[in-house]
Amino acid sequence: MNRRQLIYYILLNIFISALVTGAILYWYDRNYRAATLPPVAAPVISSGTNAVVPTTQQGKVKIVSVVGAGTLNVETVTIQYQGSGELDLTAWNLKDSNGNDFIFPPFKLFPNGAVRVHTTSGTNTAVDLYWGNNKAAWQSGENVLLTDPQGKAQDSYPVP
Repeated sequence: MNRRQLIYYILLNIFISALVTGAILYWYDRNYRAATLPPVAAPVISSGTNAVVPTTQQGKVKIVSVVGAGTLNVETVTIQYQGSGELDLTAWNLKDSNGNDFIFPPFKLFPNGAVRVHTTSGTNTAVDLYWGNNKAAWQSGENVLLTDPQGKAQDSYPVP
């Protein structure tokens, strides 16, 4: 191998290494980093003329992250339960001021458990629920509101 071929080979390796590293960091950032950030204090959600101030159940159930806002295939909302005993999420809602409204199917969370709500279609599991939308629901800058079956706000989360 002559010197010229060696230089091309080294430059090609540098380019491929940088590309792979960038792709891995992008994937990690979109899927995991936002889920590990500490939750932000619950803001006031305003819809029209009425403002809704979330009242949490002593901080037992929280929206801990919204990942991939605006990108259907990766868009998820993670909800965590920090109370004792089971929490029945049946008929709870995730909604925003734009009319997006996910109603939980029969589902229970156990202490220190969490569930990811995916906007796209899929098969529900013990840790993942699928909304079945054909377009992204959440937008950066809006707030996602979690309400119980009686419509009482339990938590909200600003979409990054």
